[in-house]
Amino acid sequence: FGLHKAGKIVLPDQDQSAELYEVTQAVTADAGLPCYEVSNHARPGAESRHNLTYWRYGDYAGIGPGAHGRLTADRRKFATATHRTPEEWLKLVGEQGHGMVEREALESDEQADEMLLMGLRLREGLDLARWSSLSGRGLDVEREEFLIHHGFIERLGNSRLRCTPSGMLILDAVVADLAA
Repeated sequence: FGLHKAGKIVLPDQDQSAELYEVTQAVTADAGLPCYEVSNHARPGAESRHNLTYWRYGDYAGIGPGAHGRLTADRRKFATATHRTPEEWLKLVGEQGHGMVEREALESDEQADEMLLMGLRLREGLDLARWSSLSGRGLDVEREEFLIHHGFIERLGNSRLRCTPSGMLILDAVVADLAA
């Protein structure tokens, strides 16, 4: 983005971005590397287990400089962050045994929004039972039906909801609509 700000490169517009995304999906699928997350491709069975932890809204520890984490303790989920600069992070580790500078308890609605955002990035979609258990509610039926009718999301039985290829192109808008 620095080069763009300096006027040295021009970013593609929305239509060009969508076209590039669709070409990428076709080329990678033809090469045996289907999309398993909006921006990740792999041979079936070779998906990044590390990254799937984030997208499935599991716990992960952010340890090094500038790292973020989501950890469950005492039946509460916490958002954590460490100091950005290696020098300050190392100083904190020496003083307090860790470089953490933030530890915030997340409310269930914040967790539900994060899970929705992360789950819909995946081709496997969002685990609806887990999301409902966390949020304490179901999805807004009218919003869901609207997005299904327009071909942006689909249900996989009663257990999962995922974006269609068209929905992946407007993922942020789909998530915002369902989270509202």
